[in-house]
Order: sequence, then C-alpha cells, then structure tokens
Amino acid sequence: MIIYDLKCEKGHQFEGWFKDRQAWILQNSQKLVSCPVCNSSSVEIIPSSITIIGKGSRTADKNRETELSVARTMKILHQYIDNNFEDVGNKFAETALKIHYGDEEKRNIKGTSTPQEEENLKEEGVQFIKISLPKMDS
Repeated sequence: MIIYDLKCEKGHQFEGWFKDRQAWILQNSQKLVSCPVCNSSSVEIIPSSITIIGKGSRTADKNRETELSVARTMKILHQYIDNNFEDVGNKFAETALKIHYGDEEKRNIKGTSTPQEEENLKEEGVQFIKISLPKMDS
C-alpha cells in the first residue's frame, strides 16, 4: 500500500491510497481519482515529507510503537463516525437540506445520496464531504 499526497486543479489537498505506483498511474489516467471536496478528476501528486528509519536509528523503536497500520487507522475512523454521526440512511440529502435551512437541529449526519442529490446539495450551498467507508469486521 502506498499513500500519496494529492492536489486537485482547484488546490484542494487530500490523500490517495493505492496498491502501488502503477495503480496510481492507471487510475489517474482513467480519471478514476477525484477530489473529495469538488469532485475534480484533474489530480496530481504533490511533494510530501517522508521519514526513513534505518537499522541503527535511535528513534526506530519509538516510531514503530506509535505507527498505526492502515487497517487500524480505518477502524478508528469508522468507529468515530459510527459514534458521532446519526445514520439517516438514504434520507441524507433531505435531512441535510432541512438542517441547512434551520428546519431541523444542527448535528452530524451520515447516509447515502445519489449523484443528482449531491448536485442539488452543492447548488443549495450545503457543505458535505463524501467518504467511502468499507464495512469493517469487528
């Protein structure tokens, strides 16, 4: 697994996780990589900081203790969203609009929406973030 820092043509920065560099090249060339903020598929890799830990490094053991695996990080994210967001199912767009216009109390919600509903939310000025969450085993 390789994680790249990415930026879309509008300047939004985000991470992309790929099997390897070839997977990045293939997916990006097919416009399958898109910005989670604006959905632009004009995306490029940007420089990121790296750390190289050698065998003789004094901090190697300390860093290993604090590193989180990809699976563990995803599990933490999944748990946070489950614990802090109300699941409104396929009523996401409807509920988001009601919250936006003050017809319902402001709160964190999660759910599903169609591309047309997402476009409508954007037109109405409703801010939302699309996050794909795989079902995690317990």
